[in-house]
Amino acid sequence: MDGGPGGGIGSPGRARPTLRTVLVALCVTEIVSWGVLYYAFPVLAPRISDETGWSTQSIMAAFSAALVVAAVVGVPVGRMLDRRGPRLPMTAGSVLSAGALVLIALAPSLPLFALGWMLAGVAMAGVLYPPAFAALTRWYGPRRLTALTAVTLVAGLASTVFAPLTEALAGQLGWRQVYLVLAGGLAVVTIPLHAVALRRPWPSEAHQHSDRADTDGGYARAVTRSRPFLFLVAGMTVGALAIFAALINLVPLITERGLSSGVAALALGVGGVGQVAGRLGYGALTRHLSVRARTLVIYGLVAVTTAAFATVPGQAFWFLAVAVGAGVARGIATLLQATAVTDRWGPRAYGRLSGVLTAPIMLATALAPWVGATVAGLLGGYAAMYLVLAAIAVAAVLMLAASVPKEAVLRRRTL
Repeated sequence: MDGGPGGGIGSPGRARPTLRTVLVALCVTEIVSWGVLYYAFPVLAPRISDETGWSTQSIMAAFSAALVVAAVVGVPVGRMLDRRGPRLPMTAGSVLSAGALVLIALAPSLPLFALGWMLAGVAMAGVLYPPAFAALTRWYGPRRLTALTAVTLVAGLASTVFAPLTEALAGQLGWRQVYLVLAGGLAVVTIPLHAVALRRPWPSEAHQHSDRADTDGGYARAVTRSRPFLFLVAGMTVGALAIFAALINLVPLITERGLSSGVAALALGVGGVGQVAGRLGYGALTRHLSVRARTLVIYGLVAVTTAAFATVPGQAFWFLAVAVGAGVARGIATLLQATAVTDRWGPRAYGRLSGVLTAPIMLATALAPWVGATVAGLLGGYAAMYLVLAAIAVAAVLMLAASVPKEAVLRRRTL
């Protein structure tokens, strides 16, 4: 590994990308990948249903299936990253993303539409946060936090950029043509950047001695069976369900309240601004509030903003204001999840504990679009569904209140 972001020289006669080049490239590819594969969908979903006659629940189920596939495929992709680095999976993921979007755009039937989204789920496992985080963590080493924060901040603007862009395209084109345009843009931007900018030697992973690994395994098992850990998993899983069901169903909620799809797309976009603002302020939050306090404040904000979407006056200003607040909560919730294990139990056995925590959260995130649409159908409207989501978020707050072990509280008091 070279001595700094300035980089060095790889194979003879062939300059390898600097670490700064890698960081810039991943900032660009993450915002494009998230924008096209994730945030374009809630804008286009109502149009897809209107033009095809497919039910909203079926369309949401296809998108949820993509996220489930991404969660499952992420496990072998992670092993490939450990062995070979990010260039192959991320480049292949970009190629598959473009192909999957073309299939989605051209699908003449709901089964082929769903198949396209499942292929997109395989692609997501190769191009969204996990492989990018793995690349920056390994290449940047002790300086990884700065790099990870930069990518998270830039990608946090994906909805701000791509929700209005998708709405503008949809005003001129049909949803199928919009996806074809987005597929072409994704291919042109992300395929060459992943293929060229990630062409760096992959540092070998330092392995622990087997006796230490066995000890850490026992420690991890003890933690995962503890009451605070179980409440942490349950609370963050339930919270993720509320957060992402509210996010993906925001456009149909706002249009149901009598506003235009343009206002709905703008609300989705300004939520990204709130998300970035929240992440920028997370450092100050950690300095002034304990682990329990900041967790309860943020998930409490999730509950309040979710209920507000269903109850504020039907004017654009109020929806935009609430969308910013919801974005702040969503942005910080991502960082709360990333630091949940180390904040409570320190860095020991982090990989094992983080894996156990993340799996059900990813599943809840995947099922959230379908759950939201289904509950809205059962209750006869999206406003009622958002009130249910707010109650779910309150349940998350109650569970997370019991998620901090006494050791973590004592450790903070001695700092």
